[in-house]
Amino acid sequence: MSNQVALITGASRGLGLEIARAYARRGLRLILTARGPEPLQQAADELAALTDVLAIAGDVADPHHTERLVRAGLDKYQRIDVLVNNASELGPSPMPELAQLSDKKFEDILRVNVVAPLRLTQLVLPGMRARRTGLIVNVTSDAGVQAYPTWGGYGASKAALEHLSRVLAAELEGSGVRVFVVDPGDMDTAMHRAAEPGVDLSHLPTPDSVAPAFVRLLDEEAVFGRFEAQRLVAVAA
Repeated sequence: MSNQVALITGASRGLGLEIARAYARRGLRLILTARGPEPLQQAADELAALTDVLAIAGDVADPHHTERLVRAGLDKYQRIDVLVNNASELGPSPMPELAQLSDKKFEDILRVNVVAPLRLTQLVLPGMRARRTGLIVNVTSDAGVQAYPTWGGYGASKAALEHLSRVLAAELEGSGVRVFVVDPGDMDTAMHRAAEPGVDLSHLPTPDSVAPAFVRLLDEEAVFGRFEAQRLVAVAA
């Protein structure tokens, strides 16, 4: 896979960084983005020892950034084979009940968790369709299917992302482009700690234990699926 290229959002820490590490070890070249320039550069410097890396900091909710990101990636590599929409917006911390969730905060969540993945998909699809091969992975959450108090804004955005993925897969049938939705499950991450301040999460799996599921999807023959990453890793083991 040394000629294949993966674009990963939210790649400076947590699950995004672990996916980038796993893909780098597999031989994929990387296009990485995240909001913080310094942690993103640190990730890029580390991964550059394993593979070719292009890192551009920015907010995926900004359409100018996503367009610049994809354009730069295509200019450098001439192709994008894998898109991992990992970047997510939790919303206010502590998370409010829906009765207190403002329109502005909800719109912020939707821009990152739904609109940005669709926009990035639209930008990479022409090349994937032309080559009749490609992989789009949208990172979701069980909050998108279960009703957890205070998780309404985030959960609604993930439910929307999952349905968007199902429709996209139906529209791409026969194109050679595969679409997967992956629920990584509960993990000990900075984002989860922000969602539940003060709660001890040390007993939960860490992102490095989940990232192998995303490597397995590189070889998955199905054209669509919703996968629970921790179960996928356990089955492989």
